[in-house]
Parts: sequence; structure tokens; C-alpha cells
Amino acid sequence: MDILPFMILFACILSLSLKISVANDSINVLQSLRDGKTLVSKGGKFELGFFNPGSSQKRYLGIWYKNIPVQTVVWVANRVNPINDSLGILTVNSTGNLVLTQNGSLVWCTNSHKQAQNPVVELLDSGNLVIRNEADTNPEAYLWQSFDYPSDTVLPEMKIGWDLRTGLERRLTSWKSSDDPSLGNGYYVMNNCSYPDMYTLERTQKLSRFGPWNGMYFSGIPGLQNNTIFGISFVSNKDEVYSSFSIFSNITIARTVINQTGYIYRYVWVEDDGDWRTYRSFPLEFCDTYGLCGPYGNCLSTQSQACQCLKGFRPKSPEAWISSGWSQGCVRNKPLNCKHKLTEGFVKFKGLKVPDTTHTWLDESIGLEECRVKCLNNCSCMAFTNSDIRGRGNGCVMWFGDLIDLKQFETGGQDLYIRMDASELEPVSSHKKNTPTIVASTIAAICGVLILSTYFICRFRRSSAGNELTRDDNEKNVDDLDIQLFDLATIMIATNNFSMENKIGEGGFGSVYKGVLMDGQEIAVKTLSRSSWQGEIEFINEVKLIAKLQHRNLVKLLGCFIQGQEKMLIYEYMASGSLDSFIFDDTKSKLLGWPQRLHIICGIARGLMYLHQDSRLRVIHRDLKASNVLLDENLSPKISDFGLARVFKGDQIEGNTSRVVGTYVRDCVWQEK
Repeated sequence: MDILPFMILFACILSLSLKISVANDSINVLQSLRDGKTLVSKGGKFELGFFNPGSSQKRYLGIWYKNIPVQTVVWVANRVNPINDSLGILTVNSTGNLVLTQNGSLVWCTNSHKQAQNPVVELLDSGNLVIRNEADTNPEAYLWQSFDYPSDTVLPEMKIGWDLRTGLERRLTSWKSSDDPSLGNGYYVMNNCSYPDMYTLERTQKLSRFGPWNGMYFSGIPGLQNNTIFGISFVSNKDEVYSSFSIFSNITIARTVINQTGYIYRYVWVEDDGDWRTYRSFPLEFCDTYGLCGPYGNCLSTQSQACQCLKGFRPKSPEAWISSGWSQGCVRNKPLNCKHKLTEGFVKFKGLKVPDTTHTWLDESIGLEECRVKCLNNCSCMAFTNSDIRGRGNGCVMWFGDLIDLKQFETGGQDLYIRMDASELEPVSSHKKNTPTIVASTIAAICGVLILSTYFICRFRRSSAGNELTRDDNEKNVDDLDIQLFDLATIMIATNNFSMENKIGEGGFGSVYKGVLMDGQEIAVKTLSRSSWQGEIEFINEVKLIAKLQHRNLVKLLGCFIQGQEKMLIYEYMASGSLDSFIFDDTKSKLLGWPQRLHIICGIARGLMYLHQDSRLRVIHRDLKASNVLLDENLSPKISDFGLARVFKGDQIEGNTSRVVGTYVRDCVWQEK
């Protein structure tokens, strides 16, 4: 009888020295989970334990649905190192890491370096296995979680993407087979580039692409936004970039799986059928095959010949194209040269899955027009669009290099603006009928500016109070001009000895040449022709006037050259040339949309207002015309050529002239009255 108490005491002591096997939702450092025992989440949705996949005899630690009769495993710990018997033991150590052993040998473990205090392992109703400090339930403070290391399954609220703080990538990897959960060849990933994109891969080869998030849906699957079961979210900030899905009803059981062939399936459990039903799959169709049509090839699933070259392109290999060999893609009918940005523009293509985003640049702070300007100014930029299509659209994304993996949608899809030679440009189809109206409105507005200028001129009637410069002014020493004097050698070097290749214009004053100074600054050199009907009076007049005028809509005079009869003016170089080269050219006029035209008109008006009212000199230009309005690289206008301008006193409202002035146009002259 005395031996029984001793045996009870011995058993208690022994139990303290061993890990205790339990069957609830968590274990701590004093407990273990042995093969044959399980953890069950508090709501009874998920179960953690050891299992055999399919017909295999190997044992794995995994998580599956608790109350679904068809065992459906959603996560596996020891995928690459199975256990050969039923002696596996799971424990959590004092450093806050899970340790899976077999007969004392390490099989698998976690590798958390966070500070642990009484760590606890808990299986949540979301299917997430977490390690946390016992007193801390904040998800942001988890020491480790299985959701950061997906297997082949995405559960609601699980993230696919990147933790940018740690470099952790969350991706799906298929099972090798239904009997083998080791790493297969199928992957579901998000690339970590400027404009993130979602892919399925076979090893390293892209199989299909979801497209980037455009604020409403992934560009390649617009149909996902119209469903009553799932919600899709996308997050991109300085800490993380990822996608996840949620379910609208708590009673819905859903999961997303990648299989061995790289196909993505979204399943919903149907209780009445006692089975999983496929709700969505991807790729959806033939045109979702990655890069099927090659560079600049557009895939249309409704056509018997699925691949079509975009308008303005032709098959690179016509023979292969005819026999459905599309991989070489398409090339431009008219190659780009980018010698001058005004020889190129953009064509709008509608309803597209936008191209592969591997080589992109993103700026969410600017709009479409500024995006267009940035792309046009970069010869490597091949296309642009809004990064967010909600509302009127915002943000800017630009593509560099060939555009690949395009797809045409009958409904939905996005607009894409593709760089083309000017000869390929035409008004956007939906606005073609309005083009004459826009042109007429533009001309009318420009004429309004000219009329405004004429009005000011007409106010200055003939009077003896005029302040027109006389020839006597020419006798003053050039040093009095208070402007930089260039030497002839500097100008000749800059203009390549006034070569014809550098000549950019011809006017009543003389020829104009482009030049580059030794410091790299681009200049325009305006020469005074000895045969010009304009002469020294106009030259000195322009130097004196423009040297004293400073405004963003007036061309800047950098200096001049005077030596005997040779006279030259050196200006800042205006990359886009004169306004008349646009509005009177059928091809280049297409590059000026209404926003650009309005921008130019307002700039001219600001310049005139400065001359007439706001400058310290009251100036009337007297030769304002399209050829005397120059445009910079951003198509901002600057008024030039002040040879015929007149200066008036601040309070003077009348003046006279002793000669006819203006520019001869055929048999007409704009005459001051």
C-alpha cells in the first residue's frame, strides 16, 4: 500500500521534465505537439498536425480545414524534408522559434531574430500559424507567422508580394505532385519593380501575367472587379507592396491555389455538393499566354488570327506571321530617330492590358499631360499612361524598351499612349469630328491676342511725342549696351563655322544658326544680313530693348557681336522652333492638342501684358506674328524679334511713326495707322 503514493509522486516529477502533449489552439515552451495530436483554431476552422499526402507514406507537418471532409492542406512546414515515421515532435523554444524534430534530429525550424518573452505558438481562425509573446496579441508584433511563408495556397487576407523593410518575398510555389508537397515548378509572384506586376512562372519562365494594379483591378483581368464573393486589394508604400483578397461573407470558404502547370485556381467550398467548385481560373484564354504575340503584337481572342500588329507596325517576319509564328512580334512602319522630339508624338490605343512593367518608371504625383511631356523628352520612353484610372485618372507610368504582352479587350481595359513618328499621328478617333472646331478655336484665340496687340498700337496716334530710336543712337559706343559681347571665333566654333547643318531659320533680319558654347549651353545666333531690309536701327533697337526686359514669355538675349558691318544677336536656344512651324504644318499641327494650344495662347498674352503694362519700359512690339513666337522644349511660348518695337513713357498713350512698319506677306503689309 505504501508504494502507490510513491508512484504518483514519481509520475508528477516525470511529467515536469517532459513536454506535455495537448489538443487546443496553442502551445508554449513547456509543451509539445506529437504526431497523432493536433492544434485546432478557436473557431474550429483550421487544424495543425501531421499528415500523409495522397498515397505517400511520408509524414509532413501541415495545416488543413478542420470541418471539410475532403482533407485540403493549405500549408506545409517541412516541404523539402519529410519524416519517415510517426515520431515527429513540434516544440517552441525560448528564443521564439518552432523546432520540428524526429528522434532528436532536426527536420525543420523557423529563424526569427525578434526578442522573445514567454513565446506561444497559436493557430488562428484565419489559418495563420503565429508565434507571439504571451502578453502581446498585436499582429504587427508577431515573432513569426506562416502567412509570411506560403506554400501553394493563398487564404483570405494572406499577402503575395514583398516586405520592403526586410526583403522578404511572399510567393506561392506549387506542389511537385498531389502526393509530393515538395517545391514544384509553378510559381505565383509579384515583381518588385517601379510599377509592380503579378506573374505565374514555370521555374524562371513567365507563363502568364495579371498586369499591374490600376486603382480598380489588375490590368489583365478587369472582370475581377465585378463579383459578389471576393474583394481584391493592393497596397504599395515604403514598407510593403502586396496583393491580397478578402471574402464578403464569413460563411464563405475560399482559397486560391497554383498547380503544377502554373495555373491559378480560386475555389469555393459548396456544402450542398460536398466539394470544391472552381470560381475563377487564370490564364482565362489563349491570349493570356505571356508574350504570345511578341513585341508590339496585340492579342485579340475574338479573331481567328489572334495576334495583330498595332496600327503603325508590321510583322517583323511576315512569313512566320502567316503561319502563326508570332514570337518575333512587330516593328514600326516608320522607325523612330529622336533627333528632334517634334518629329514624334503619341498615338492613343484604347481597351488594352498594358505591357509588361519590368522596365517602367512611376510617379504618382503628376498627371497625364506632365507624363506626356516627360516621356516625349526621353528618347528611351516608348509609352505612357495614368497609373490610376479612377475618376479622370492620375499618376504617371512610363515604359522603356519594347512593349510586350499586350491584349485587347472588347470591354474594359486601359488607354495606352505609344510613341510614334509624326507621320503616323492622327487625331484620336472619338475626337476626329471636333478637330476643325479645335483648330478654328485656336486660330480665333491667337487672332484675339493679335487684335489685342493691335488695339494698343492704334491707341498711339500720330504725335510728336514719339520715342522711336533714331540713327543717332547707333553712334553710341557698343560698351553702352550693357550686354555681353561675343568674339567671332567663339561664335564660329559654336556654329561649326556657320554650317548649313546648323542653320535653323531665315528671316527679314538674316539667317539664324544653332550653336553650342564650350560650356555646353545651346544658343541661337541671329545674323544681320547686309541685304536685309532691316538694318542697324533695328539691331540697336532690339539689343537695347530686350537687354532690359526679363519675363518668362520673352526670349532671353545672351549677348551680341558687332564688328564693322557684321552684327549678330545671341539668344537662348528654343528647342521647338517657331509657332508657325506648327500651326501651318499638317503633320506637326497634330502634335498640338487643345491643352498645348491654350497654354501657348495664354503665354503670349502674359508676355504682351508685361510689355504693355508691367515692365519698366512700355513697349509695343509692332511685328507680332506666329514666326516671332518661339517655343521651348515644353512648348512654352516666348515672344522674340524686337527690331521694330517702340518704347513709350510710362504715362504716354499716343505716339507717331515716320514710316510703314511690319512684315511683308505677299502683297500685303501690316501697317500702323
